[in-house]
Amino acid sequence: MLSVALRTLRTRWITFVGSFVALSLGVALIAVMGLALASSLDAPDRKPERFAAAPVVVKGADSLRVSTPIGERVQKLAQPRAVPAGVLARLKKLGTVVQDRSFAVRAEGGPGDLVGHPWSTARFAPYEIDGGRAPRAADEVVVSGDWARPGERVRTDRGTVRVVGNVAARGFEYAVFYTDARAARLAPVSTQSVVDADAAAVRAAVRGSDGVRVLTGDGRRYADADPDRDSEALTAMNAMFGTAGGVTTFVSVFVVASTFAFSVAQRRREFGLLRTAGATPGQIRRMVFAEAFLVGVLASAAGCVLGAYGAPRLATWVVDGGLAPSWFRIGAATWPYYTAFATGLVVALCGVVAASWRAGRTGPTQALREASVDNRTMTWGRWLFGAGLLLTAVVTLAMALFSDPGDLLHRKTYVSRPMLLITAVALLAPVVVRPLTRLLAWLPAQLPGAGGMLVRENAAAGVRRTAAIAAPVLVTVALAGSLLGATATLNEAKATETREQTTAAFVVTPAGDTGFDPATLRKLREVPGAEVSATSSSAVYVLEDGVALNRDEARAATPGPLTATTRLPIAAGKASDLDDGSIIVNEEWQQHTVGQRVRVWLGDGTEKTLRIAAVMTAGTGNNGVYVTPRNAPGAPVDRVDVALANGADAHDVAAGLRAAVHASGGQVLTRAQWVRASYPETNRTTRMGFLLVLGIALLYTGISLANTMVMATSDRVRDLAVLRLAGATRWQVLRLVGAEALMVVAVGAVLGLVVAALNLAGMWSALGVLSVWTTIELPWTAIGVAVGACALLAAVSSVAPASLALRRRAVELAGVRE
Repeated sequence: MLSVALRTLRTRWITFVGSFVALSLGVALIAVMGLALASSLDAPDRKPERFAAAPVVVKGADSLRVSTPIGERVQKLAQPRAVPAGVLARLKKLGTVVQDRSFAVRAEGGPGDLVGHPWSTARFAPYEIDGGRAPRAADEVVVSGDWARPGERVRTDRGTVRVVGNVAARGFEYAVFYTDARAARLAPVSTQSVVDADAAAVRAAVRGSDGVRVLTGDGRRYADADPDRDSEALTAMNAMFGTAGGVTTFVSVFVVASTFAFSVAQRRREFGLLRTAGATPGQIRRMVFAEAFLVGVLASAAGCVLGAYGAPRLATWVVDGGLAPSWFRIGAATWPYYTAFATGLVVALCGVVAASWRAGRTGPTQALREASVDNRTMTWGRWLFGAGLLLTAVVTLAMALFSDPGDLLHRKTYVSRPMLLITAVALLAPVVVRPLTRLLAWLPAQLPGAGGMLVRENAAAGVRRTAAIAAPVLVTVALAGSLLGATATLNEAKATETREQTTAAFVVTPAGDTGFDPATLRKLREVPGAEVSATSSSAVYVLEDGVALNRDEARAATPGPLTATTRLPIAAGKASDLDDGSIIVNEEWQQHTVGQRVRVWLGDGTEKTLRIAAVMTAGTGNNGVYVTPRNAPGAPVDRVDVALANGADAHDVAAGLRAAVHASGGQVLTRAQWVRASYPETNRTTRMGFLLVLGIALLYTGISLANTMVMATSDRVRDLAVLRLAGATRWQVLRLVGAEALMVVAVGAVLGLVVAALNLAGMWSALGVLSVWTTIELPWTAIGVAVGACALLAAVSSVAPASLALRRRAVELAGVRE
């Protein structure tokens, strides 16, 4: 049978080329994502930047460390501690001590990420004056780069300053250097200092100080801004490439298996002829497996070669797009090639398992059939797996709604659940293809002429063909609707929470990251007719199950003003009961009974036991905890909510608020403006990762759709010839072929919309259980683009081969053997 298989490959080359292209592209995508994922597992060792020339850096406690039965748990502190005064006094006896400070600066005409420092720290990078001189007065600065020159006056959110010098720009920051005294007023808290002394002596001086670290050598990089950015970048890239790899693998396997199964189903008459000639069912099956093995080996090898070519291009794209750090490169890992090759070969063989079994059962009389009408398209195996997957999706959704509805809002869940439903709907598609086709084609079939009727009947008669062509469209539309719709629905839910919880007439925000200064807060509280609630951002840490150290975002607020400006989603207790000995938690906490006492650590690492005053609903996960300002030491006030006193005029209050923050550069927003400004946006890495996934899915499914259309059209040459012999013109036949292609795309789009709607309905139900009622957001633009692209590809891929075939005489075509 091997010789028969080889002759079949040569004779039915269009079918096998389509399968080869689909499989090789699928393997290439798997290899590319595997190589990218393997390359994102490790980061290069980063050297010190701002403190490359510093002798020793002493850093205050910036991490909370809690011992548990399974080891020490660590979390970054929301408010890092300063180096204790006693330690600083001992260090000053050893040598010169320079306190470091960093704070954001906004300047007209300057870069958007300016950072302020005291001038005395410039020599530790080292920075050297290129032009001008060092700052001597409070309104003088030295800037890095050439965006401002000596002698220029620049307006900043820290006041108008005069540039007196320039230093060369460094790749890690754009700096603005003030005098040490001015920097100390702008950023009173210093969490690290440079000590010009022997490292051993410095370690001896800080011994016994909780959390204080002595940094030397390469360890000085931990004193740089955002020292964990490499590990955070790796985590983000792992998530992005992991998600893209999982979805890409699923799409590849799904489309390739569908294409291979369809290619075997096309050859029923051929198998019938072989059975008539005496071939046994086992020989038919072995022949089909031999063909799949040959195509699988060749296509998988070609896919690995394409993957090696495409992976560096992907790395360049993610670096240029800011999704990966500049050091990201594709490494020399080989396991992605082995994995991709094995996956391709297994998928090729698995894709023909069920089809080969049906091929072996083909009777000799099948060769005598002239009508390509699909019967018994739903085998018992297809029913079993399709219904089983659909039932699994329903049961797991119900269990999640009753046990942990918040899990349905996590990315790993709303990325993986569509795959389950897509597979289930695709397996069960033949059940609905015929009635759905007749429904969609009902109106065209009523129009004058036989075109609409032929479109309906041809699509309904070729159920396998329609389902195979609709499969790529189903995948694309379902993924676009589910992934983008999930993030849009979740963002709208978070915006709904903000609207419902904000009752203040105005919200005032500071210009910088250091919060409001005491003088500005005093002016805000003195505005006539304003009821002011000043709150701070902090964190609270809790040990759950004795082993998990969890961090919850916290807001520090005074209870009375808080209840006047905010409507907390209280499920139990009262927000007004909050005091210095209590805390307001949410239902996600393991301990969330009013009156219960919980052991927590505050934002600066201080351990306390607080009583639960009230419990909020979990919501979308944005409902953190509330404490009083005394339980958020070191947290600057970064938001002021303002309610109107009885009889107060909104315009007068707004004018008073603007006057109060004029000197510090704060912003006064109305409630509506605040809701719009705080409307959540999907994380850029997540958004770009989804676009990467959808772009790859659309490209791959588009090519696979074109392949399948070419395969299907080439298999209908005799049908088209019969239409020509019946009197149809060449253009009528081509219009019919194009209309059928659009009909099949419509079937796939409807099935994809059903999958997306079911997924989003599950998320909407979970939000409802969490007491957040919002609307389902379907990304109609993205869905429209996907459907339009699929429709264009399907029409071109069906009409082009049909047009080439119809160049021959209809009598000749009618005699062509399939």
